[in-house]
Amino acid sequence: MQTTLELTLDTPESQMDFGACLASALKPPCVIFLEGDLGTGKTTLTRGILRGLGHSGAVRSPTYTLVEPYALTGLELHHFDLYRLGDPEELDYLGLRDLLGRDSVWVVEWPERGAGLLPKPDLRIRLVHRDAGRHLTLTAMSPAGEALLSDVISADDVVSAPQPRPNT
Repeated sequence: MQTTLELTLDTPESQMDFGACLASALKPPCVIFLEGDLGTGKTTLTRGILRGLGHSGAVRSPTYTLVEPYALTGLELHHFDLYRLGDPEELDYLGLRDLLGRDSVWVVEWPERGAGLLPKPDLRIRLVHRDAGRHLTLTAMSPAGEALLSDVISADDVVSAPQPRPNT
């Protein structure tokens, strides 16, 4: 059984707020896939996650470097942007297998470009353009993802209007 949460966020600020809410429920190790067209706010959501984890510095999309590590209290977050990845085999050069430790969280933009070499995600988030903001569909893909989504659904501060609709 997969738990799904759908919500619409009307501003980049609400995406960052939702990212912070998601961060409050994160427990490493965890792999999150962010899927969506260019400009849907994948990096904005990641910025919100990092802010929620206490990071106050710059958060840039690692479009050219492929991965940006963030050492935080109690965990290390690896932000991947695989948009410019020419071949999934290139991921081996990053030492991918060494990056997913028990204190690691991965946030992966454009995961389909790393197909076959990335670990299975715990949570998949699909972002879609809407006239007023972005529509997000979060799908738990593992027991850890189910627990994460359950914590997010039960959070009091998820994001104001509209309220998320859980589908199980």
